[in-house]
Amino acid sequence: MGSECTWASFLPTGLGCCSRSTRNSKMVSSPVVTKMQAIMQKEMVREFLAEFMSTYVMMVFGLGSVAHMVLGEKFGSYLSVNLGFGFGVTMGVHMAGNISGAHMNAALTFTNCALGRMSWKKFPVYILGQFLGSFLASATIYCLFYSIIQFSGGHLTVTGPTATAGIFATYLPEHMTLWRGFLDEVIVTGILQLCLFAIMDKENNPALQGTQALVIGILIVVIGLSLGMNTGYAMNPSRDLPPRFFTFIAGWGIQVFRARDWWWVPVVAPLLGAYLGAIVYLVFIGSSIPRRPQILENSMKYEDRRIPVLPKTMSNPPTTLTPVSVSPANRPSVRTVPPLSDSIHLEHF
Repeated sequence: MGSECTWASFLPTGLGCCSRSTRNSKMVSSPVVTKMQAIMQKEMVREFLAEFMSTYVMMVFGLGSVAHMVLGEKFGSYLSVNLGFGFGVTMGVHMAGNISGAHMNAALTFTNCALGRMSWKKFPVYILGQFLGSFLASATIYCLFYSIIQFSGGHLTVTGPTATAGIFATYLPEHMTLWRGFLDEVIVTGILQLCLFAIMDKENNPALQGTQALVIGILIVVIGLSLGMNTGYAMNPSRDLPPRFFTFIAGWGIQVFRARDWWWVPVVAPLLGAYLGAIVYLVFIGSSIPRRPQILENSMKYEDRRIPVLPKTMSNPPTTLTPVSVSPANRPSVRTVPPLSDSIHLEHF
């Protein structure tokens, strides 16, 4: 018994070393995996990833539909663009709705923070996720539709008959002035926020449970079909600014920011519009809805008040009770005093 017998001794040459190496690597990687899992379970990390992925999906579908309309004469139309963005939003809501709320829109995130529905410390987390998702979606569409360069004759242009920058970001058409375009974006985004509150308000007439994503997608399609001609209904800084940065880097140049000085409008106007739309709903609709009061009560005290019980200090309760008759004439007058544990009604919105 002078030699030690192990399982590795029965393995082919070199396999025992591989087995030990695998065990060592597992021992090394296990703490790393555990730490990564712990990080991924943090609330803000999950919300960041949810906003990132939902915005990415929305933008891939939306920008892809625009690329079909611009590059392929027979493969796309204005209707297909609206459907692409609308159902892209639907898929994004399905992907992140129960994790981050699937904002996918910096204007909606700003409004939720401004109204106190979300902490301001989450604002940069949401915005970063949305911007990165939108930027990566722009890069994806550029790689998939590399014929963009051929379409424009090797020159990436912002304006003109072969302009392709409009695949990624919105640009003001000739029939619109800058301030009319600003007002248009404010109103369109306000209508978006107004309708979103109506869809999600459980105290009003909300969309049926499980249909919210589809209804929101239909809302985007309707807004595009009815109000999208003037400015391209950006309604979303996260939809417009990151793709514009991408086109600046990818070869379209500084002209993407100089064209009619439009670049800042899809960033500022939606913030104002979404906030105003929320205020309009809360003042004119939300305040007029009769709210069901919340009832806070101690169930044990309530049961004690309903069902008479013997005092706990009586260790030997009496077995017989002497009946006492009280006539109405000599009955003492007792004024009922409501107990202190009565229900508390709280109005909420």
